[in-house]
Amino acid sequence: MVYVAEQRPFHVRFGWGGADLAVLAPASDTVVIVDVLRFTTAVSVAVTRGAQVLPFRWRDATARRFAAERGAVLAGLREDPATPWSLSPTDLAHIPAGTRLVLPSPNGAALSAAAADIGATLIAGCLRNAAAVGNLLADEVAAGRYIAVIAAGERWPDPSGREHAGPLRPAVDDLLGAGAVIASAVDAGALPRSRVSPEARAAMAAFRSAEPDLHDELRGSVSGRELLNLGWDDDVASAAQLNADPIVPVLHSGAFSSSADQVW
Repeated sequence: MVYVAEQRPFHVRFGWGGADLAVLAPASDTVVIVDVLRFTTAVSVAVTRGAQVLPFRWRDATARRFAAERGAVLAGLREDPATPWSLSPTDLAHIPAGTRLVLPSPNGAALSAAAADIGATLIAGCLRNAAAVGNLLADEVAAGRYIAVIAAGERWPDPSGREHAGPLRPAVDDLLGAGAVIASAVDAGALPRSRVSPEARAAMAAFRSAEPDLHDELRGSVSGRELLNLGWDDDVASAAQLNADPIVPVLHSGAFSSSADQVW
């Protein structure tokens, strides 16, 4: 019996957060995680510069140990001048090639770790690399493979007030990033509607509507306004740069690196 939540028989599928990842990833060959503000944007910028990014769920003592064991640098907080690298794509525009960076994030990195455990090919997608990722996905679909694009979203606090511990909060920036990746795949592969699930087509339609004003749309979103309140419009502007990065970050041996550096 076909489990309809897997969005079969469509080759390009779309979902939100960990619950949809758990359903869609085992039924897909390739998973694209999208966390535009800011994890996958930061990954795209760093990998374009020649760095490797190791996702990690939380920034705590276990993250420091994880980084030390892998000869990597642990990203800090942007507001901390003692740590040069953080989730900020603005900061990471200057990261040296060859750097191995552990990048904690409760949304995109946590989903990346969960997806890696499932075993599908894992890609970090965003607005900046939508065309590059879309081109690869079009080739995947042409070869008969199945794709799941997962918007990370944010998490509400739990009833006790703990951050990132409550239910999923869909985030428009991730919807637009996912839609951009899907639109690029559809355009690159001239994919018919019969290959793309209604859920994925809806995300694509949202992106096409917002495409002329991406920066303003991101700035007006809840996640964008959170960054604006911190004085970080430069990170929002960086995330809104459609197709600025020509690379596809693929997870291999626990680290995101350019697909061009890997053997497929």
